[in-house]
Amino acid sequence: MHARFRATWPLLAMVTAAITSETHAAGFALVEQSASGMGTAFAGAASSAQDASTIFFNPAGMTQLEGGHYAIAAHHIAPRADFQNRGSTAMLGTPLTGPEEDGGQSAVVPNAYWVTNLSDGWKFGLGVSVPFGMSTEYSPEWIGRYHAIESNVATVNINPSLAFRASERLSLGFGLNAQYLEVTLSSAVDFGTLCTLQEMNNTLPPGTCGAAGLSPQSADGFAEITGDNWGYGWNAGLLYALSPDTRLGVAYRSSVRHDITGEADFTVPAAASFMTASGLFTDQAAQASVSLPDTYSVSAHHRVSDRLNVMADVSLTKWSRFEELRIQYPDSAQPDSVTTENWNDTWRIALGGDYRYSDTLTLRAGLAYDQGPVPDDEHRTARIPDGQRTWLALGLGYHLTPSTVVDFGYAHLFVPEQGINNTTEGTLKHTLTGSYNASVDIISLQLSGKF
Repeated sequence: MHARFRATWPLLAMVTAAITSETHAAGFALVEQSASGMGTAFAGAASSAQDASTIFFNPAGMTQLEGGHYAIAAHHIAPRADFQNRGSTAMLGTPLTGPEEDGGQSAVVPNAYWVTNLSDGWKFGLGVSVPFGMSTEYSPEWIGRYHAIESNVATVNINPSLAFRASERLSLGFGLNAQYLEVTLSSAVDFGTLCTLQEMNNTLPPGTCGAAGLSPQSADGFAEITGDNWGYGWNAGLLYALSPDTRLGVAYRSSVRHDITGEADFTVPAAASFMTASGLFTDQAAQASVSLPDTYSVSAHHRVSDRLNVMADVSLTKWSRFEELRIQYPDSAQPDSVTTENWNDTWRIALGGDYRYSDTLTLRAGLAYDQGPVPDDEHRTARIPDGQRTWLALGLGYHLTPSTVVDFGYAHLFVPEQGINNTTEGTLKHTLTGSYNASVDIISLQLSGKF
């Protein structure tokens, strides 16, 4: 869902970004929160605590950082999501018309973190990140235009955090999250078929549609829904040293509920203007509620030698909270716009390692598997054509000075072909049938250091 973030606060405006259509953790969660982590496919993210980005993955990791630290990163995400038609049909049985398209868009996702000492061994950190986001965008003429044209969601998360050492082996961390979300959804409206259905149901006199020049798929209007909201949540973690060489990290990020308010803007063909007489398809208020999922992570970090470290990570995302996308129109008789999702919880498993090649250069590699939350082809939508993916990642860290590091990470995501056989809900029941062929390339760059 393609969002244009219009916050006026300078801090928020600094991290505004367009988010790509093929999101890179399960569903539309974004795991791209660190370039150093990108190099290992985010294996050991809750236990490595190698720089200030640990605020996002496990705030307890701040205790591993001596003095003050900062990290500023940007991630260029280039997806491909090509739709191939396999017999899509309109409600009255005729083929859907229009070209096949690629809904993917390249974009840059930023994040920034800052950690400082407090008294008595306590640490304070502040993170600003984009934990959820997605964007699919097609032309107004494409074959799936009645399912989706523009679909955008963007978030900005402000995450102040505290950490302290409870013992020589155990550290604890806690953070609060203030999260801004903005949504834009648009699609075409087939006024030609709507008119034909009203004639068939005897709610319009015979011949009305022909006289007005309204025939199925030849008189499209458009609906665009925009809205935003602030939601609030928390995150916590612990870091435990099993031995001088091995530590375990456990982290949790809470669900955040967003009660979105906004407006619906309708564009109606002049020939179909008589269909707005009852108040339908007129600009009006709109609202929706969505609960973004909570996540659980368990990570391990083991020092094999003075040069080699290995990491592992298992994460669970509770996408089963995402049961439907329902847009309501409280001030009119406009029926709800509903998309049933029924997503499943997902697991992410990652393995990786880093090798200190020299005093200035560290090399990284990682492999990960991400489950997709969409249960079947009937629930896969053109707005979120999500599927499972396998990560192959490489990276390096280079010390510009003893206290300043540049990190580079690259990942290619292999996405198998995903089928779609989705029917729009409501009065019009057009069916988009086909498949999506997708892949993703991600390049990350980060500057981090001590102060």
